[in-house]
Amino acid sequence: MLKRAFSKLTVGLAFSAMALSAQAVNVTGAGASFPYPIYAKWAAAYNKETGKQVNYQSIGSGGGQQQIIAKTVDFGASDDPMKGEALEKDNLLQFPAVIGGTVPVVNIDGIEPGQLKLSGPVLADIFLGKITKWNDEAIQKLNPDLKLPANSIVVVHRSDGSGTTFGWTNYLSKVSTDWKEKVGEGKAVKWPTGQGGKGNEGVAAYVRQLKDSIGYVEYAYAKQNKLSWTQLQNKDGQFVQPSQETFAAAAANADWNSAPGMGVILTDEPGADSWPVTSATFILMHKVQDKPENAKAVLNFFNWAFDKGADMASELDYVPLPTEVTDQIKQVWAKEIKAKDGSEIWK
Repeated sequence: MLKRAFSKLTVGLAFSAMALSAQAVNVTGAGASFPYPIYAKWAAAYNKETGKQVNYQSIGSGGGQQQIIAKTVDFGASDDPMKGEALEKDNLLQFPAVIGGTVPVVNIDGIEPGQLKLSGPVLADIFLGKITKWNDEAIQKLNPDLKLPANSIVVVHRSDGSGTTFGWTNYLSKVSTDWKEKVGEGKAVKWPTGQGGKGNEGVAAYVRQLKDSIGYVEYAYAKQNKLSWTQLQNKDGQFVQPSQETFAAAAANADWNSAPGMGVILTDEPGADSWPVTSATFILMHKVQDKPENAKAVLNFFNWAFDKGADMASELDYVPLPTEVTDQIKQVWAKEIKAKDGSEIWK
């Protein structure tokens, strides 16, 4: 059932959440598509164990932030961590849920997954429209043993406000002065070239359909859609493959207390084994809850995911948060999330 949902690129998601009472609570969430595969896997297992349900829609990080601010959902999800002043303005709590990696994916005849090598500056020039052919000297120099076609490169990017795009453009801004000056970083940018797909699902679908295309998706989408991901040259000059191990290497030195809401950026991290476009994905909730039973249901779900979902995350090449981090998150839940009368929701 789960594979069928992925193959149809379903954006609606039903997963379980524990209620305060025996009566089922309808809990809603919306936001990032980056963590959708692991949320779906957790969901299936949690629903089987508890029978409880909450609806999550994969609409992009921008939509997730907007909906939680408007209080139309019980939690939002975003790969672009909100800054301290924004969290304070809307009295929001932010915490990481899982770590993963964004990968370049290509559709080039004869190129197998993990075969093509690219560097950050070359990627930036492709997405700037400066490199337009697959056999361009800059690409060929990185791949002397590959016969690359003289075909035009078709660039695919996100069309919606996206935390995946934030991480991607944040990385390109770090490795290319030209990109930083001409485009910059953000959930949505003015793309110099290419066509847009909605969600990781949409970009994956376009790359799968369009010959000679290149896009960027969360790694699980590349694997689920049998797309050819590329190697990337990291900050230490090493070419690395995307994997749970290289994502974990990038996150190994993360200081979760260095940013408000634990909003750490993990792109272009040092280390011979580090994947250059690694990121955490975050959950957003209101600190003062109009519906404490719904908030409790959300927290129970993520508590279950932290305690029992690590192996499932690893199976999809995400990196589960260390226990010391999830313990810290639970302490923050108890301290920060309250009912309107000031009573604790998580004890």
